[in-house]
Amino acid sequence: MGTGKDERDILEIMQSLGIPKNHLAVAKNNLNSFDSVTRSLLVHKRLPDKATSDLQIERILLDFSSLDTNNFSKGCGVGEREGRVFSSLVQRRHYHMSHGIGRSGDIVEPQPKAAGSSVMYKLATNLALDVIRRGSGLAADVSGSNGKIPGPARDGILLPLCTGMSMTLTLQALKSVTNTKANVILWSRIDQKSCFKAIMAASCEPVIIPTKTVGDNVVTDVDAMKAAMETYGNRILAVITTTSAFAPRVPDSVDQVAKLCNEWNVNHVINNAYGLQCEKTCKLINRACVVGRVDAIVMSTDKNFLVPVGGALVLSPNIDVVKSIGKIYPGRANGSPVLDLFITLLSLGLDGYKNLLKERKKLTNSFIQKLEFVAEKYGERILKCDNSISYGMTLNNL
Repeated sequence: MGTGKDERDILEIMQSLGIPKNHLAVAKNNLNSFDSVTRSLLVHKRLPDKATSDLQIERILLDFSSLDTNNFSKGCGVGEREGRVFSSLVQRRHYHMSHGIGRSGDIVEPQPKAAGSSVMYKLATNLALDVIRRGSGLAADVSGSNGKIPGPARDGILLPLCTGMSMTLTLQALKSVTNTKANVILWSRIDQKSCFKAIMAASCEPVIIPTKTVGDNVVTDVDAMKAAMETYGNRILAVITTTSAFAPRVPDSVDQVAKLCNEWNVNHVINNAYGLQCEKTCKLINRACVVGRVDAIVMSTDKNFLVPVGGALVLSPNIDVVKSIGKIYPGRANGSPVLDLFITLLSLGLDGYKNLLKERKKLTNSFIQKLEFVAEKYGERILKCDNSISYGMTLNNL
């Protein structure tokens, strides 16, 4: 009996089992279609317009996981970390990807034992940047007075961390990029704990800049920010502004602050935790990059992309900032939040994501009308705030 390699097509071989050729031809077309989805992702690195089926996504993930050493059928790893997982339930939950992402020296560096997981991470980052640019409208490049300049979505990094911890890494990265011992953070006041704790965790000194009230709006006090810059001078590492907040707080005037940061040569970090859904906010961030300085934008994956808590995106017009964040992350990273985002983006497709944004705008108008009805019923009124994410009402008669 011969032992030479059979060069026939696998479907041709299946005919020997008695499967009619015309049946297999139809099946082969579908198999080719599945392969074309994976090839298109790898070649174009863009989110498909149409949603990808669950079956196609699962096949992509299992193909990727077969490239990780813990799933090799031959050979046995003898290191301290070989992707060993006791529970088959846990294995299936992670699609057999157990090596995580990155290396101890850099979270974005390919993992030698996990080529498939590394491909998944790189693709997830590319898909996220693509949907942010073509879906939400944060630009890779913006038009400045002297032509095209880097926009807020020029580059970015996916982190398996909450928004606050990602803010901490960003501040530490800015210390490294600017090679400074400055540690004062000017923070336009917002009554939320995570950002304050992020500043402290980065071993920085927070200086809270008070806001002011204009009508129903709680807004940025640009004059107070300028006065603080004059007071603290070269001790300032960065300014943190916020573009997603609860009414009556409204998004900071990040364009005006960006001008100040440019004048004073101070880093500017924008906390845009859940602002991707808002077209107006995205345009404001684009404008800030045109008129002044923006060094990083920190955003949550769960608040913006309907995935479980635990991931964040940091964008920057400055590629060096993104690289520095990757190098500062200590150790290999958990790939689960990245995997969740990868699956969700493919499940949505670009059209699906855009439809969610359109539906949100449509439902917002209905929500406001119903909230006004409730307010009037109890002798109250809706707050007139320049905030298209959060809404509030008076409680004078309670």
